[in-house]
Amino acid sequence: MANQSRPRKDQNGAIRALKGSINEIDSVRKTFRLSAEHVRWRTNTLLLLEDIFGKDSVIYRTFASLDFKFVGNVVADPYEVDINKLFEQKMHGAFLSDLESAQGILQSAIDQITQKGIQNVFAGDAVSESSDIVKILSLIDNSLRKVVRTVPKNEREIQDVLESLFVGAGLEFSREKENILYSSKRYIPDFVFMRIGTIVEVKLCNRKEREKEIIAEINDDILAYKTKYSNLIFVVYDIGVIKDVDQFKNGMETPKDILVRIVKH
Repeated sequence: MANQSRPRKDQNGAIRALKGSINEIDSVRKTFRLSAEHVRWRTNTLLLLEDIFGKDSVIYRTFASLDFKFVGNVVADPYEVDINKLFEQKMHGAFLSDLESAQGILQSAIDQITQKGIQNVFAGDAVSESSDIVKILSLIDNSLRKVVRTVPKNEREIQDVLESLFVGAGLEFSREKENILYSSKRYIPDFVFMRIGTIVEVKLCNRKEREKEIIAEINDDILAYKTKYSNLIFVVYDIGVIKDVDQFKNGMETPKDILVRIVKH
């Protein structure tokens, strides 16, 4: 069975959690800095932002920098003003001001997810993402053909073999679970690696007419899948039909995040 993706990649869930944190601000305003409710809310929100955006993100670092306290000197005549009371007022004013800033940061976080998609807002996964993509490509290039023992009759046979390879490599993915509605048509990618914003789509080229059909399908898939995923990998398993590999792939791999792998039987 495919592994479950990390919660931070559930876009609707992430937005709901952020809205929940925003809604709690009204209750926190009625308390004071470092109250139990304030500490709980701040800690939970930091953990949420770390999970969604990562510690290296601007969103996380900006929120974490909020001190919720007054910094500076209080200048007043001690014979006319209660210095301690004035200081407490300034501290509470700073507390309320930073809560207002926090609300703006959280609303901006929702904007970022809505505009970019949940797969594209996390900062700090570059090494892990690159490593997993290299692992996926290595399995396709070096292992797929070795474990396909007979000529496949349909794409599902290739998908089954790839699923076994992905599971054996410990990769996190789902199979045929995602639905993407694009231009009044529903698309279901074969494999989705949610944590790294990557899909793997399988095509079987087993007759001459199929070669042109696959090119059209891939170009169509690119438009739909790029609305949600950052990296697209197309696996074309060829039963001796494709003669000119470079011509077949011409133009489809121009963006560096779109890869076409042709595996010869």
